[in-house]
Amino acid sequence: MSATELVSFLQFQKVTHIKLYDADPDILKALAKTKIRVIISVPNNQLLAIGSSNTTAASWIGKNVVAYYPQTVITAIAVGDEVLTTVPSSAPLLMPAIESLYSALVAANLHNQIKISTPHSASIILDPFPPSQSFFNQSWISVIQPLLQFLSKTGSPLMMNFYPYYVFMQNKGVVPLDNSLFKPLKPSQEMVDPNTLLHYTNVLDAMVDAAYFSMRSMNFTDVVVLVTESGWPSKGDSKEPYATIDNADTYNSNLIKHVLDRSGTPLHPEITSSVYLYELFNEDLRSPPVSEANWGLFHANSTPVYLLHVSGSGTFLANDTTNRTYCIVMDGVDSKTLQAALDWACGPGRANCSEIQPGENCFQPNNVKNHASYAFDSYYQKQGRAAGSCDFKGVAMITTTDPSHGSCIFPGSKKITNEARTVVNTTSPSNGAGGSRLTSFYSSRISAVDKALKTFLTIIFSILLYIPFMMF
Repeated sequence: MSATELVSFLQFQKVTHIKLYDADPDILKALAKTKIRVIISVPNNQLLAIGSSNTTAASWIGKNVVAYYPQTVITAIAVGDEVLTTVPSSAPLLMPAIESLYSALVAANLHNQIKISTPHSASIILDPFPPSQSFFNQSWISVIQPLLQFLSKTGSPLMMNFYPYYVFMQNKGVVPLDNSLFKPLKPSQEMVDPNTLLHYTNVLDAMVDAAYFSMRSMNFTDVVVLVTESGWPSKGDSKEPYATIDNADTYNSNLIKHVLDRSGTPLHPEITSSVYLYELFNEDLRSPPVSEANWGLFHANSTPVYLLHVSGSGTFLANDTTNRTYCIVMDGVDSKTLQAALDWACGPGRANCSEIQPGENCFQPNNVKNHASYAFDSYYQKQGRAAGSCDFKGVAMITTTDPSHGSCIFPGSKKITNEARTVVNTTSPSNGAGGSRLTSFYSSRISAVDKALKTFLTIIFSILLYIPFMMF
């Protein structure tokens, strides 16, 4: 994919913030006047030259920043990537490189508009749970101390790459999958920090707070955390059974909703960290394990790997190019609560529940969960899949998997029709244990439009997709 085609793709997908692993000149030029905000990066193999020479640093800023800004909205520079843990021999060059680049920004009078930091692996934080006991690896204090001083002085964020997937995989049996995927938890399943009594409902919040507590232990309280990578692989080998499309969809969808809820973390409910999703495209050429090539939201031909379900979160990522999303019942909902929601959908909600009457195509299996899923989807499609129309007091969820079965075709899979089927205020008692009670049916027009997937050329480099909250 050419840089121009890539930027057109980003605009089509409503992507407004990206992070690059370099400072590709063609992409930076193509981003001009698009208002897409971009973090550019200094590759690890350039640290030696930049960290050893102020002249080289000034040249890098001139070539990769001044030449494009402000037409291209560069918001930050990521100096290296996980330097302390991947290329520790370059650690002594990290702060000299950062300071030299900052001096060059000052000389160009861009230091207030463009921040400088460096992304770290989560492994630089030791004893991460409970978060209140966390601290930075003492081996790197000689780098971390001056880095935090710099970030505090310049108002720049601490960049961290956080992956609950790896926390779960390395602690199976200790960290539940639901905690890693942002799934709703019973109070007894929440992780509690015994020192602060703060309750953690998901792994990512605990990781972010571990970073804040680690900084606090070094007397830094004014540096915000920016999550420069987070995601979940959609495919893995036999040793990676949790790298699935469903888990990737669940994690990224719930992550987006969690960030856009702006609820912060238990330690800092007033601060919501911005997050970059790793990553926009699958990387077909990555070496094993299989998961390494399958973190993307899109395949290399730019078709979606899966469709995010982010109802109620506003416009975010237009990868629902097939217009096929459905509203179904969440797992684990008790039948009494579900029956009440079903009654509302078929009654005041005016969903078309005719297909779940006895003898109709969607009556079987005759249970409240199946009937409610059909009714919920009818209402959701009738409302044009509007934000908030798939909730039903928290018992429904959006899915990209077609729930149709046999001759039962769900509303989301039907073409627009002008025919309305009417059943007037009737009640059909259950014919068996677990069956649903259907009341007050009304006619409705089911509206679902099929759109063809848009195909683009192949791309083999990775771009991170940003969930916007702060300026970075």
